[in-house]
This record gives sequence, structure tokens and C-alpha cells, in this order.
Amino acid sequence: MNGEFDLLIVGGGMVGASLAHALKHSGLRIGLIEAVPLHDDSQPSYDARAIALSWGARRIFEGIGIWEAMAQEGVTPIRTIKVSDRGHFGAVRMNAAEEGVDALGYVAEAAVIGRALAPGLADLSNVELFCPAKLTDIVIDEAAARVTIEHEGSVRELSARLVVAADGGRSTVRERLGANTFSLGYGQTAIIASVVSDHPHANIAYERFTESGPLALLPNTAPSWMTGAEDGERRWSLVWTVHDHEVEEHLALDDAAFIARLQKRLGRRAGKVLSASPRSSYPLGLKFVRDHVRPRLAFIGNAAHLIHPVGGQGFNLGLRDVAVLAEVLVDAARAGNDPGSMESLRGYARWRRSDYLRVMGFTDGLARTFSSDFLPLVVARNIGMVALDMLPPARRLLTRQAMGVNGR
Repeated sequence: MNGEFDLLIVGGGMVGASLAHALKHSGLRIGLIEAVPLHDDSQPSYDARAIALSWGARRIFEGIGIWEAMAQEGVTPIRTIKVSDRGHFGAVRMNAAEEGVDALGYVAEAAVIGRALAPGLADLSNVELFCPAKLTDIVIDEAAARVTIEHEGSVRELSARLVVAADGGRSTVRERLGANTFSLGYGQTAIIASVVSDHPHANIAYERFTESGPLALLPNTAPSWMTGAEDGERRWSLVWTVHDHEVEEHLALDDAAFIARLQKRLGRRAGKVLSASPRSSYPLGLKFVRDHVRPRLAFIGNAAHLIHPVGGQGFNLGLRDVAVLAEVLVDAARAGNDPGSMESLRGYARWRRSDYLRVMGFTDGLARTFSSDFLPLVVARNIGMVALDMLPPARRLLTRQAMGVNGR
């Protein structure tokens, strides 16, 4: 290919690579720009994080021909979700059998998703890879978007009718173009680890609300080729929300002290916690681009929105961006329309807006409501949880939200 494209995807992580696969039969000429070698151990998108995948995410991956490879690499089904409020009576239980599906969702290591997505990129006939490459400039005018990159020791200028920013929460495209964003902080940080208990996980996920924020324990049987495979179904992925001022203390704890504190927060739902991996952390907040489309430009994934991890909605929201944008671009190509025109992109913006608002409202509301110890609010939220658990239609709405199948 020459330096002119229909579409330039900036970012070859999980979201950007998924979009390239989704458009492999579109006939569009695509360039994919990624800063880190796709098969390099330093590739941050395909590390040892556990990713919660909704049932809807499975359907999208099936649609783009990736799910079978992921399932063979190793994913763990979530068949039951149990939600509780520490120290209070409220609880909600959701299960796959009520929905007539095999699983409400899945847990996959980011490395598993990478092993399914990355190797096939080089085989996509309509995609040219610029990897590793550094984006140094981007200019958008009425006719095209013009991108300057450093690639293989030289400077190259590329042009496209549309640039898709899929370059994550610290998006270079977003910063260089001065995109208008909205941000809120929670004063919370997520501590991430793998833990092993004395009980098998039985494909149950726990979401427990505590005074410092939600604590999620997800079933995560390690693939046979990964460290931790020997622990089988006793392995879990932990996402523990703590106040910012508590982070250093938690990270400094030795394993025994960390496990003891975790056990006190969690109770014995997952059995006795026997071991924990080295911990990492990341600050939590809400951030989104106010105008996630403009002429010649669209934002997707974390470049468009960062949300609280409660409910495991983040990557699933980005994957729905991929599905919708791919459909909009294919329709534009079939009709002979310019994929970078606002006429084409408004369809993407309209379709995604209601999902953004619903998910952001859902996660932000949960994070704030369940972090408060204001007694009337505590009583109200626990009554609400009991009502949800006792009323199947209401519980089904919550379940479908968790499954990622609400809305269009």
C-alpha cells in the first residue's frame, strides 16, 4: 500500500486490533499504527490483567471470528454473580440458567485476548501494519487527516479519510488535538492481584461493596501455558478498591498481612485465601470525550471513555464501540459514502450515546452510592438490593446490563 488510506487506526491494543479484524472483509484500505511490537513482552495491552468479558462481548468476538481462538487459549465462564454489601443484609444473585445461556460472561487474561488477536493482524490483506511506530503529529482538514509517524528509523506521512483513536486512556491523538473531555475523581484506587483459595471457584463471581469501595473476586482458571495453571479452579482475580491514601499501606503489606486483611473484607464466601500474587494498582476516575466524533476523526475504547471498574463494564463498552463503528463504516462503504464525513459518523455517535450514558450512570451511581456510610442511604440501597433479588423482572434488567445486551 502507499501512504493513503481509507482508515488509520491509531493503537493496536485490544480495541484497535479488534476493529481491524472486524473490518477485514470491508474492502477499506486500513493502516494500523502501534507504538509497541505486537509480540513484545512489554506490550501493555496484552499483559497479565484479567479482563471481564460480557456475554455480549462473546457475541461480538464470534462475529469477527476471534472467539474460537480465545476459547482454545483459555477463558473462564461466569455462571453466577453474587452481589453483597459488607456488614448489611442486602444481596442480589444472578445466574446464567435464568437467562438460558451458558454463561453471564467470562474472565480472560489480557494475554489470552492478545494471542487471539495479534498474530492474525499481519495476515489481513487490507491492513498495513506500522509497528512499532510513534505518532508525532496529526493535522485534520476538510479533505483528509494527515498523520506523521516515526517508523523503521524514518519519518513517514500518511493520510486517511478517517482516523480512529484507539490509543487508550492516555491517548496521544486526544491530547494533540486538544479534545474536550469531562473528568471526575473518586478518591479511589484499584489494587489488582491473583489469589488462590482452598475452595474451587465453581464459576461464581463475587462483587462485595465495602466502605472503601467495591471488591470483586472473579473466577480465573489460568491457561495451561501460564503461571498459576497448577492452581486450577482455586485461582481468582482480585480487584480491590481502596481509598487513595490507603494504597501505599496495602501495597507494602507482606503476603500474610494482605491476605488477612482481604479475608476480613471478603468473609468466607470463596473459602480460605491461601496465597496472593504480587500486587499492582491504578487510580480510578470517570473521563470521557465530549465529542467522540468530528469530521475525519472518531474515538473508541479508553481513548473515548474511562469508567469505574465496578460491574466489569470498561472493555465491554469499548468492544461495543468497535462493533457499532465497524457496522457504520461497512454500510458507508457499500453506499459509496465517505467514511470520514459527519454524515457517516453521526450514525455511530447517535447509536453509542445511549449506551455511554446508561453505563456511565450505572457505574458512577454504584461507585458513589455504595461508598457512602450515610445511614438512610445504606438502608435504602439494601432494601433496593433485596427487592431486586425478589423481583425477577427487575433482576433480569440488572442481569442483562451485566451481560452487555441491554439496548440496541
